[in-house]
Amino acid sequence: MQVSREVELEGHIIDSGIMTRVFDTIMDMGGNFEIIVFDVGKKKTDPSYAHLKVNADTEENLNAILSEIHRYGARLLEIRDVVTVPAEGDRVVPKGFYSTTHHPTFVKYAGEWIPVRHIEMDCLIVIDPEKKTALCTPISKLKKGDLVVVGEEGVRVSPPERPRNVSTFEFMHGTVSPERPSETIIARIAREIIEVKRRGGKIALVGGPAIIHTGAAGALARIIRNGYIDVLFAGNALATHDIEYNLFGTSLGMDLSTGKPVTGGHKNHLYAISEVIRAGSIAAAVEKGIITGGIMYECVRRGIPFVLAGSIRDDGPLPDVITDAMAAQDRMREHIRDCSMVLMVATLLHSVAVGNFLPSYVKTICVDINPSSVTKLMDRGTMQAIGVVSDAGTFFPLLEKQLELQSGRING
Repeated sequence: MQVSREVELEGHIIDSGIMTRVFDTIMDMGGNFEIIVFDVGKKKTDPSYAHLKVNADTEENLNAILSEIHRYGARLLEIRDVVTVPAEGDRVVPKGFYSTTHHPTFVKYAGEWIPVRHIEMDCLIVIDPEKKTALCTPISKLKKGDLVVVGEEGVRVSPPERPRNVSTFEFMHGTVSPERPSETIIARIAREIIEVKRRGGKIALVGGPAIIHTGAAGALARIIRNGYIDVLFAGNALATHDIEYNLFGTSLGMDLSTGKPVTGGHKNHLYAISEVIRAGSIAAAVEKGIITGGIMYECVRRGIPFVLAGSIRDDGPLPDVITDAMAAQDRMREHIRDCSMVLMVATLLHSVAVGNFLPSYVKTICVDINPSSVTKLMDRGTMQAIGVVSDAGTFFPLLEKQLELQSGRING
């Protein structure tokens, strides 16, 4: 005996591949479906509509299928208000809690659809009954008594659709390949950056120390100076080796002008950390004339905020590094919420961390010499990312060149 529920999908569900993924999910999980209504948009700007009956052998299997296709925007035809359960303690989740996607999300509460604020993946939805608001809440912020949404009933998600106009993000959406022409792709990325800035959008950079090691620090510093980056996320290493390079001309003890190791150079990054500690902070070291150039120098001079999140591997660390991981997450969330684009370059762990915070509509570009780094980012759920297989030393000089060619400087 089969059990069934009826669902509907609406939007650009065909050319975005959503319909195919829904069909595949239902069949892969042992269910089947009947198409009751399927209205296809006549033009590329017209939305489509599908009304399906989903069948399964057991109620348990049916609920599992409905839970999976819900993440593609499939919603039950009979929509009731969300079910909420109070948290029994701080950071203690109710059984069956709804785990968020990073897509725009709405909940039906008291008969009204309300948006879930500050959406990101792998969080909970907490309802404020007095204000009638819904907040995406990390488990670390859950308090005893918070009303937590349980199950998918009354929850609606809107996955991103394929862009209607040709752009870099249509040209290579959700893909990575070492076989594309880097300069052509970088030219398209420069065009997207310029458009974001012209619209008043913010761009975040997530950077790793390979930016310094590959000799790209100068190009990135000039990109920051020219107003293209609005916030920097990194670890202790990027800032340390950037400052080391400014003070000693080395990175990890290697003379970047000759490519040869310097005698005693393995200590240079420790001297750099010590000089900043003596000054009190990176900003103080800039003001005192200790740091005279580089990525961190340009951030300080332009008032660009930076969040340096520490790790177990750090030397020092620099006084600006946030060693409490939860505190670092909070600082990153403060700056990421109004970003329109994120560049992730040569840092897998920080890229995954920031990717977890990003709504699915934020344009995301991941640059790494290793194609598997971009694949891992997508596997973690950041499906809106596009990948560029390139080392930072190639990427940033070409990006700087294209930004100059296409628009000249943007003064913030």
